[in-house]
Amino acid sequence: MSIIEPVRVLHVVGKMNRGGMETMIMNYYRNIDRSKVQFDFLVHYNEPGAYDEEIIRLGGKIFIMPKTVPHNYFIYRKSLEHFFKEHSEYKIVHGHLTSTAFMYLKIAKKYGVKCCIAHAHNTNVPRNIKGFIEKESKKLMLKYTDRLFSCSDAAAKFYFGEKIINTRGYNVLNNAIDSSEFIYNEKDREMIRQVLELEGKFVIGHIGRFETQKNHKYLLNIFRKIVNRKSNSVLLLIGKGPLEEEVKQKVHEMKLDKNVIFMGVRSDIPLLLQGMDVFVLPSLYEGLGIVLIEAQAAGLKCFASSSIPSEAKITDLVTFISLENSTEYWADEILKYYNGYNRKNCQKEIEESGYEIKSEVSNLEEFYIKA
Repeated sequence: MSIIEPVRVLHVVGKMNRGGMETMIMNYYRNIDRSKVQFDFLVHYNEPGAYDEEIIRLGGKIFIMPKTVPHNYFIYRKSLEHFFKEHSEYKIVHGHLTSTAFMYLKIAKKYGVKCCIAHAHNTNVPRNIKGFIEKESKKLMLKYTDRLFSCSDAAAKFYFGEKIINTRGYNVLNNAIDSSEFIYNEKDREMIRQVLELEGKFVIGHIGRFETQKNHKYLLNIFRKIVNRKSNSVLLLIGKGPLEEEVKQKVHEMKLDKNVIFMGVRSDIPLLLQGMDVFVLPSLYEGLGIVLIEAQAAGLKCFASSSIPSEAKITDLVTFISLENSTEYWADEILKYYNGYNRKNCQKEIEESGYEIKSEVSNLEEFYIKA
């Protein structure tokens, strides 16, 4: 009796750290039937990613490519040629790294890959050389794709164009979560607040990589207005990134050192969300913002910039505010919840909105098998 091998899908990413896109991939990976579909990863950093050990434990393979920087172009191209020539087992390539998708999808096609997927995860690009390259290269990417995925229609319009929304080759793949991990629990809240010494504090939370997109400086300006009125306020900043030292310097200049806690990259996000009082996400842009889905699942009142796609509002807990509003206005809205509110169980709303991983994973599994 022959054993049927699972379909192996190659996901092309930067590095498997705890970012929104990577967390989404891992949510699907943990819940997919791995006897039928297995994930492997083509990464572009030699340093280990936060999820690498779990990927290996789940049966996945990790292959390392050279960094995608301009002066590496010919080395990178040669490495891709060698990889796809040697790994003819891959018939599906799911590309999340859009800056060089025009190259790796083209080479994948050359060596027999049947289904090339480009996946849009954002609604803008950084204003630097990398962002410029990504903006220009996305025009070439479409020539080599068989299917287009995105986390929201807004992200799809940015990467693929307005007309793509109603085509057969386009799908929204929801940034689904395991809502059972986030259900509000009063005992967990008391425990984590005690561990972090947050009893009697008004705790504002933010999760995001320290980069321009996440708008940390604007967040600090909002927070200073809040502290001026409620000195027992605390801001939890969860994440790492290139601008972290710059943000720490601004905290020091604003004399907020005792009120801002830099928590680094954490694996206990569901527990940390329990300990917060409100969640704030003033991003300049987001493809969707999976952390906003997680915060709602934890029953948190959320304040997000109106730059974030409306699809992210799946409960009545989200208030969108324009970044053109004053930081005083943001502070006013946030402080309306200073005296607390009833944290509810939002699991049913998560399920009904299509963001529950246990129901969404079957759609992706079926797609891969058919492809």
